[in-house]
Amino acid sequence: MKRLAAGRQESTEHTPVRPRYKSARGGFARERSRFVEFLEHKGLKLTRQRELLVEEIFRGDGHFEAEELVERMKHRDARVSRATVYRTLELLQECLLVEKVNFGTSRSFYEHVQLGQHHDHMICTRCGTVIEFFEDRLEALQEEICRKHGLELTHHSMRLFGLCKQCRQGKAN
Repeated sequence: MKRLAAGRQESTEHTPVRPRYKSARGGFARERSRFVEFLEHKGLKLTRQRELLVEEIFRGDGHFEAEELVERMKHRDARVSRATVYRTLELLQECLLVEKVNFGTSRSFYEHVQLGQHHDHMICTRCGTVIEFFEDRLEALQEEICRKHGLELTHHSMRLFGLCKQCRQGKAN
């Protein structure tokens, strides 16, 4: 096991660290309302199980795995099946409220997409640390490139891979 700067331990599988960032969520109500409208448009209902899942996802920060969400629901004594978790994650992705992210491993992570906010990821290929960032100049350049090629940009995801400062200095054990 490696000890990471955030005080977490990591297996040799290079599990990404859940980043710590402050949430600027004006409230879960906007996301819930958007999801309800989306479901109604598809002829679906906001079941109690979906509502519990949405609440669990939107109240947390950082990245999570679907199986982790299954376990969290078990700990809450919520009767939510594994299939419901995966189906709800698919619906939330389709609604653009959750994004599936890959950090260069065989494991998939999800994160809550905050309305009106965007960030990209830098991933250390040695220790798995994930650093979230936003850079106005990159965003402007991407918009310019899209305009040049006639593409109307709706969303994007950038992942940069490399070695973090601690790994380059040999400090990550």
